[in-house]
Order: sequence, then structure tokens, then C-alpha cells
Amino acid sequence: MRWSGLSGLMLCLALSLSSATVQADELPTYTLTFKAGGAFDPARLEVPAGRFKLILVNESHEPVEFESLPLRKEKVLGPGVTSFVVIKVSRPGEYPFFDDFHPDVKGTLVVK
Repeated sequence: MRWSGLSGLMLCLALSLSSATVQADELPTYTLTFKAGGAFDPARLEVPAGRFKLILVNESHEPVEFESLPLRKEKVLGPGVTSFVVIKVSRPGEYPFFDDFHPDVKGTLVVK
């Protein structure tokens, strides 16, 4: 009996994780690319208010970190790595972001 209870729990956990993955895949998706020297492409990214997926692509040969203090998001990527963050912003405005390894280079997420 213990095994079947554990099996049920594991099945519920697997289904909830796959559901979260499906939901993230269905979100509007935008791409932000890190270039050599800390540059962003695009440096100004316009998105609609709501929930969206931001794909982060590190095309440089060094680690980078997407960081936005007002959005409370950060993600470190090694050289050549692609990853993503899911962001939810309900209020239109401009939200700055930067690469923590190149803090002098700034970008802006414009929520409409």
C-alpha cells in the first residue's frame, strides 16, 4: 500500500511539472541575445503586458547574467548557453535590465 501511495504522488508530481512546461511553451515568446562585450540584441525590447517567456541566448565566449532589479529576475548563462525566464508584468512601463558581468551596458524592457 505504501508503494501505491508513493506511485500516485510521483504521478501527480510528474503531471503537474509537465503541465507547467506546457504552459511555459504556450506563452508569447521573445528572444534576447547577449553579444561579445556585453551588448544586447535588441537593447530595447517591446512586449505586451502580461505573462511571457524571454529566451536568453549567450552568443559570447564568456559568462553573462541577465538581471533586472525592478522585475526581480536574474539568470546566469555560460558561454554558448541558451535558457529562458518567465516574466509577468501587469503594469506598462520601462524596466531596465543589465548583464551583471558588464554592468555599464544597459537594456530596457518596454511593457505596453
